Amino acid sequence: MTASVSKNKIISLVLGPLLFIILYALLSQTALSYKGVVVLSMGAWMVTWWVTEAAPIPVTALLPMILFPLFTVATAREAAAPYGDSIIFLFMGGFMIALALEKHNLHTRIALNLIRMTGTSGNGIIMGFMISTALISMWISNTATAVMMLPIATSVTRLLAGEISEADKPKFEKFATGLMLSIAYAASIGGIATIIGTPPNVVTVGFIKRFYNQDVSFATWMVIGIPLMLALLVACYIVITQILYRNGLRSIEGSKELIHSKLKGLGAISKEEKSVLVIFGITCFFWIFRQNINALIGTNLLDDTTIAMTGGILMFVTPIELKSSTFILDWVDMKNLPWGILLLFGGGLSLAQGMEDAGLVQLIGDQIAQQTHLSTSGLIVTLSGLSMVLTELMSNVALTTILVPVVLGIADGLQINPIILAMPVAFAASCAFMMPISTPPNAILFASGHISVKQMMRAGILVNLFALVLISVAMLTIGLWLYS
Repeated sequence: MTASVSKNKIISLVLGPLLFIILYALLSQTALSYKGVVVLSMGAWMVTWWVTEAAPIPVTALLPMILFPLFTVATAREAAAPYGDSIIFLFMGGFMIALALEKHNLHTRIALNLIRMTGTSGNGIIMGFMISTALISMWISNTATAVMMLPIATSVTRLLAGEISEADKPKFEKFATGLMLSIAYAASIGGIATIIGTPPNVVTVGFIKRFYNQDVSFATWMVIGIPLMLALLVACYIVITQILYRNGLRSIEGSKELIHSKLKGLGAISKEEKSVLVIFGITCFFWIFRQNINALIGTNLLDDTTIAMTGGILMFVTPIELKSSTFILDWVDMKNLPWGILLLFGGGLSLAQGMEDAGLVQLIGDQIAQQTHLSTSGLIVTLSGLSMVLTELMSNVALTTILVPVVLGIADGLQINPIILAMPVAFAASCAFMMPISTPPNAILFASGHISVKQMMRAGILVNLFALVLISVAMLTIGLWLYS
């Protein structure tokens, strides 16, 4: 068994660079730019190692720091810059807050009260988390939402793990995987519903206003966004709980009494828990009302990263007992922070930057623009599919910033209302479900340890297919009704 595993790992290790060499040789014979050749070849290498886990996933994410300078695609400084992107520190601040919740057991108290509301059946808990996550993500960033939900979900799985019989362990593993995937996906799906739910929506509306002086109102966006969000949530729930990860976990016998006794065992909320809860509550408040506060003071003073890092640092400088000089968190607690996830997402950002610099998105968009025989429905499906594929490997903000102007040009050339083509591209840019690097919620929930890359890809492909169908249907019905 060990020899077989070792052999498979060696094959996978060789396959990555071999694919790089083959693609590099083949693509060099095409009209593709040198940068494009290197980026696509390296992307194939990275995805191969991520899927097969030939090397530790965070280690694979470091390849751009070596290959980009080696092949003169970028300097070492440019290749390393994405690993220090503000989104990385948003993760870090959120993880610090999660560590504090876990250290002082506040996450268990929150989880127990959540289970008391949703029930203790596997699917009931998943549904409760999906609805809560999507509703929150409609108004604040999907990253902040995922950061808030991860420690609660982790504590729920730990709580149930202690009560599951040996015979139900396989069911529990499916439940845990399904729960983490459902939260990651619901955080992205929720953002579709409103203009402020996710940056691609804001970028798209901004371009339409800038180029056409046409306003897409908050309410009009929601007329399409909310039905689409609800349909996607249902589809996602079905894929996870009925197709891929049917857990079959029924309510634990005596669960009400169990939850009551565990809550009683926690006793009254402690001083440490109160301190963590206050900081957590303040952080969530600023995440939720950030845009309102910035509008009030007339400047973009606050952003999600600043808020997250402030909350994280407060955990280290807020004393519990002044006399004994004890604080909510100590630096030794940071050994439990998932550093590998920070490297993983940094590698994804570096790869995305390479794709952007190589002009790959513009090139693909230009090719589609030449296909004048495509109908409106064909264009919606094609552009949505393109956006969905590309957003798996690059930032959805960068993608929409590059792709939406191309799409608007296609709409002008074919004399189609630009909103009909631009809006589905924005929706699809939020549907990155296949890889941990695809979107911050994927990376954050991947840190739970309950999801493998293969499991995320398997579920992500199905949810993406549902999303492509639902986005196309929404635009060809409600969208055409509103904008034709």
